[in-house]
Amino acid sequence: MAKLKYALATLLAAAAVLVPAQLTAQAAPQAPAAVQAAPHADGGSPTAAQLLAKTANCKVVSKGTYTNTQANKKVNICGATGAFFWTSGMNIDCDGQRTTQCNENTDCCYQNDTSFHQSDGKPMNAAKTPYVVIPLPSSRFNYGANGIKGGDILAVVYKGQVEYAVFGDEGPNSIIGEASYATAQALGINPDPKNGGTADPVTYIVFPGSKSGKIEDHAATVTKGRQVASTFVSKN
Repeated sequence: MAKLKYALATLLAAAAVLVPAQLTAQAAPQAPAAVQAAPHADGGSPTAAQLLAKTANCKVVSKGTYTNTQANKKVNICGATGAFFWTSGMNIDCDGQRTTQCNENTDCCYQNDTSFHQSDGKPMNAAKTPYVVIPLPSSRFNYGANGIKGGDILAVVYKGQVEYAVFGDEGPNSIIGEASYATAQALGINPDPKNGGTADPVTYIVFPGSKSGKIEDHAATVTKGRQVASTFVSKN
């Protein structure tokens, strides 16, 4: 899971010096280099501009700041009517089901599980399903105590694009701003777990209690996401 990734990176770097390369080769599929394609985000109404207008002012609800390692900045979680939001960069999460895009060879810190699972019991598919990583509960902010559950919907806003995603994995309790390979790709962000992500501003708006059904059903996520995002715009 994403919460293990940062510690594993340090351990693996040390191990590479001690263990011959032929012993560390993995049997996972090889993937071509990730291509940063033109955005194909969900869009629709409300627009990115409408959503950003409602996140221009932050009522800080987190008790202490988080770090975004891409942007190297301190980040607060903000509260609004029917939502919580934050603005940071984006790190790439490639955990869950093993695919050509996400495996031990493409991601040094790959984990074959996610905090929340699909309706068939399998981990999330980071290469296919847009999902966001939210920090583990801590004294800074406890997502569960604030009504947020696995599968709840987020609007992810980047450079005039809106992508609807689900809360699919947990991350370290001091780091924020991470989303799946599929989320990044849809927004036109380099999704490569080795060198992708962005330090440019990405706004994440999570709507507590918004889960639409099957966590992997992106069409249902988009339909319900537009509904709750419209309510967010009208009430704030």
